[in-house]
Amino acid sequence: MPTRTSTPTETARRAPRPDDTKPYVLIVEARYYQDISDGLLAGAKAALDKAGAGHEVVQVPGALEIPAAIRIAVRSMDFVGLRRRFDGYVALGCVIKGGTYHFEVVANESARGLMHVAHEHTLAVGNGILTCYTQDQARERADPARGDKGGEAARACLAMIELKQLFGVFPR
Repeated sequence: MPTRTSTPTETARRAPRPDDTKPYVLIVEARYYQDISDGLLAGAKAALDKAGAGHEVVQVPGALEIPAAIRIAVRSMDFVGLRRRFDGYVALGCVIKGGTYHFEVVANESARGLMHVAHEHTLAVGNGILTCYTQDQARERADPARGDKGGEAARACLAMIELKQLFGVFPR
C-alpha cells in the first residue's frame, strides 16, 4: 500500500467520503471474443470480490469502444446526481492479430484512449485489454487459473484507487 508522511490537516482532507467504505468499480467488457472475455471477467470479479469492492459491468462490442464507454460513464455523473461515482474502472477485452494492419490500430488506439481518459479525468484505470498473436495465447492469459490478466487489471485499478486516496483525489 502506498504511504507517505502527512500533517493532521492532510490526513483530515484525505479522510474517506461518508458514502465510501469500499471501492466501487465499473468493469467495461468488450465481448468480441466471448470465451476470452468470460475468463477476463471471472478473474476481475474474483479480485474485486476478494478486496471487498463493489462493481458493475457494462458490455461494449469491441476494444475500441472501451475508452468511450468509460468517458460516457464519467460524463453521466454530471447528469445523474443521485448515483454514486465510480472510484475506478477496469477495461477488459482482447485484440488478436490477423492478416491486416487493423490489429495495430485497435491495440494502439484502445491503449491510447484509456490513457487519455485516465489522464484527462484523473481516473484509476486497470487495463485488461489483451493484445495477442493467437487465440491460444489469449485464452491462457485470460484464464483466471493461469494468466489471470482480468484479475491483474482489477488489482491495478484498486492500487490506483489507493494512490488517489493517499493524495486526497476522490470522485465528486
